[in-house]
Amino acid sequence: MSEHLQYQLRAYLDDPLAATARHDPASAALAPLLAALRRHDATLVCQLDAFEAYVAEAEREGAEADPLYRWTKATLADPTKRAKHARAFAVRVGGSEVYGREQADALEAELQDLVGAGLVQRISRHDTDPANNLPIPPEYRSV
Repeated sequence: MSEHLQYQLRAYLDDPLAATARHDPASAALAPLLAALRRHDATLVCQLDAFEAYVAEAEREGAEADPLYRWTKATLADPTKRAKHARAFAVRVGGSEVYGREQADALEAELQDLVGAGLVQRISRHDTDPANNLPIPPEYRSV
C-alpha cells in the first residue's frame, strides 16, 4: 500500500509570523519561506481557515449530522485548539492537498532548512493511510 500513499506537509509558525501568513501572505517577512514554496509550486493554507471553510460549506449543504463536521465545529469552539490550528499551515502543491512521496521529500528537505531560522518552528508529514490518522472521537460519531 505504501507505494500508493499520498502525503501532506504542514509547517508550524510562531504566533506573529502565523498571523502575518494568514492576513498578509505576500509579506516580506515571509520571503525565504515563500521562495522555497514557489520552487515547488506550493502554497500555505492555514488549518484554522480550512476548518472554518469546511464548517461553512457543511452548513450550506445541511451536513450538520456528519461526524467530521461535528468534530471540526467542536474544535473551532475551543480557544486553545483555535490558537493551535492558527499556527499550523498545510502545504499544498500545485493546488493539491496531498501529493506524491518525491514531491513531499524534496519540499520537506528544503523547508527543513528554515526550521529554527525564525520562520518555521517545525515541519510534520502526514499520509493518506487511515491507520496513521486520528479517528473521529466516539462522541462525534453518532447523533
